[in-house]
Amino acid sequence: MRLVDELFEIYRDKLTGDEEDLDMIALAVVENNNRNELLNIVKEMTDYELHYFVSLYLTETLKEKFAQGTGDLDFLPHSKYLH
Repeated sequence: MRLVDELFEIYRDKLTGDEEDLDMIALAVVENNNRNELLNIVKEMTDYELHYFVSLYLTETLKEKFAQGTGDLDFLPHSKYLH
């Protein structure tokens, strides 16, 4: 992904790449771009990057739900996303 490559080039000699640094970079990207700009970033992704992006989002969000114990599964039979 071009954005990741650009961010890596900017910060590779300035940050260590630990979890805190990466969270800061990701937050800055999200905070400094509006919805349309973020959607344009997604539109530039290859199919592989898009699948990885969605997979990562689902994995991390489900981890949080299970950790919190708030997974309301009543929506499952009505979900248009599950087959």
